[in-house]
Amino acid sequence: MGELTVTGFDRQVTLRDGTRVRVRPIRPDDEPRLVALYDHLSRDTRYQRFFSVMRRLPTDWAHFLANVDYERRLALVAEAPGDADTLIAVARYEPAGQPDVAEVAFVVQDEWQGRGLGTLLFLDLLTAAHGNGVRRFRAWILAENQRMLRLIARLGDVEQRAFSQGVVELTFVARALRPASETPS
Repeated sequence: MGELTVTGFDRQVTLRDGTRVRVRPIRPDDEPRLVALYDHLSRDTRYQRFFSVMRRLPTDWAHFLANVDYERRLALVAEAPGDADTLIAVARYEPAGQPDVAEVAFVVQDEWQGRGLGTLLFLDLLTAAHGNGVRRFRAWILAENQRMLRLIARLGDVEQRAFSQGVVELTFVARALRPASETPS
């Protein structure tokens, strides 16, 4: 099933402003591109994604994040238009301790936010996870990150919500998946 996920989620998407970008599964050779993406995130975006601000994404983190099995662990990336060497967004899911539950997270480079890229990536990620047997999702989101909280409310049905020290923990099921006519085969 991993090969299906790899080939099926490589596609061109059109953003709200008409820009076309390529979305594809992450590859091991994306390690340096992940470091470069991190370098181009604002301090606020870094904090919202990692809950801390590191000077640079450690290379061992980049190695771990770029090497997935495409089933239990999957990441989708978006490339800058006309520049396959530049990543502008990443969405991922990781095991969350239960067989049908995955933790989800994503980040979109600041200049690409507000164009619908996060929604498209998240929808693809939920669709891929569902195809790999994941039915429930968990996310930890800073309470101030209203954009992410609204996105989950739009695409999912929240089953559990907890709040501690400025972080909202949500467990949800996907309500919206990519329509069957658009699902990769």
